[in-house]
Amino acid sequence: MKKPNILWICTDQQRGDTIHSLGNPYIKTPNLDGLIKEGVVFTKAYSQNPLCQASRASFLTGRYPRTVGVRQNGQKYFPKHEKLITKTLSEIGYTCGLIGKLHIAAACGRIEERTDDGYSKFLWNHHPYPTKEWEKADAYQKWLKEKGVRWEELYRPEEDFSRTLLAKGVPEEYHQTTWCIEKAMEFIEETPSSWCLSINIFDPHDAYDPPEEYFNMYNPEEIPEPLYKEGELETKPFTQKIDHFGAYGGKGISFVSLSPIERKKITAAYYGMITLIDKQVGRLINFLKEKNLFENTVIIFMSDHGELLGDHGIYLKGPFFYEPCVRVPLIISYPEKFKKNLVSNALVELVDIVPTLYDILGMEIPESIQGKSLFDICTGKKEPDFHKSSIYSEYYNSHVLYNGEKVYATMYRDQNYKIVVYHGKDEGELYNLEEDPYEFNNLWYEKEYREKKEQLIKKCFDRAVFTMDPSPERVSTW
Repeated sequence: MKKPNILWICTDQQRGDTIHSLGNPYIKTPNLDGLIKEGVVFTKAYSQNPLCQASRASFLTGRYPRTVGVRQNGQKYFPKHEKLITKTLSEIGYTCGLIGKLHIAAACGRIEERTDDGYSKFLWNHHPYPTKEWEKADAYQKWLKEKGVRWEELYRPEEDFSRTLLAKGVPEEYHQTTWCIEKAMEFIEETPSSWCLSINIFDPHDAYDPPEEYFNMYNPEEIPEPLYKEGELETKPFTQKIDHFGAYGGKGISFVSLSPIERKKITAAYYGMITLIDKQVGRLINFLKEKNLFENTVIIFMSDHGELLGDHGIYLKGPFFYEPCVRVPLIISYPEKFKKNLVSNALVELVDIVPTLYDILGMEIPESIQGKSLFDICTGKKEPDFHKSSIYSEYYNSHVLYNGEKVYATMYRDQNYKIVVYHGKDEGELYNLEEDPYEFNNLWYEKEYREKKEQLIKKCFDRAVFTMDPSPERVSTW
């Protein structure tokens, strides 16, 4: 049978609660709603790290961050001995392409160092803002130059941009999201089957800057305020108390400096960015249908991690494992083999995508892969609402320092409880998700939960141990 094409769309910093048909009445996502009807959606999909670099290295290998050896933003290189799924696909005859961000190695102040990634088409753009160091490698800025426009002249930050991160972004026709989709259509036109195309859209990553018509699409007055309970941070870890007054260790956007209407305006702009993504993804899906490629194409739509967006009095991301940070969208469509309009409420992880691709292609899953295939759920061979008993995420000094300290934390979540252990610190978080789904009430210090806390700390530690690298293969008893 002809091998399927693989279209892998990854947005950046998109929360799991940003799809209309999955319960968000405020956001407009008609094309993602349509893709859900064409495939399988996982409502409880979790990132293995709440920051970009560790998450991306993890889901592209099917291995946990500390196992793959990429634990933090800004690491110099991707370990040479590790293997991306795109490299494996290239070895079995796939033409692999990348459009947009990769970020499995440091990209700040330098062009990201490539590994043997398997991509024969490589249109790299880490973020849409022009950067001197990237001039030779930035495919998006080259595209704008060919069109005779300059990003700086099109971008219009709000008067108080440094405080709100609000801007009217470049027009849709010149937007990085649009560029990703147009280059994708070119790649598909030029590439015979079989192909794997990674489209890594930068939005809805901050700044909050959709094109003007999308900026104005949502009325802030109609958007709810962030989920924040006055006084909730009193029992939360010190990192959250710092970021309440300024993200990224006290240096960035501050919840307390924003008025209620400004907070709602930020959410509205964030939704506008996602609606632009939705429109452009819809264009690409229609293109596949027009070319009679849709039925034999595996489409994965997901994000690398989420965004707090003011929930819990904090913006952006960090050593935080709240649902808005680690739960992400995950839709998989493959009309020739997968069920349609199937909703799975099972706990799943982004490391599960790579073994799913192995199963789709009928390949043996290597022992080194740590994820668990979703194939049987997607084909209807297995009930959709159970996959794993728990999920696990980790943060090993993944970003900035807090009061000069490195932060190490791990998270364990089962159906009813979530625990976050801050290693080297006598503090943590424990939530009863049945009674407190928004994670307001930290039970870490509650005497009646002491036994439950001890049980969950043990389970969290077990998961950390079980992320130990299973390779190389054991071939004898000694």
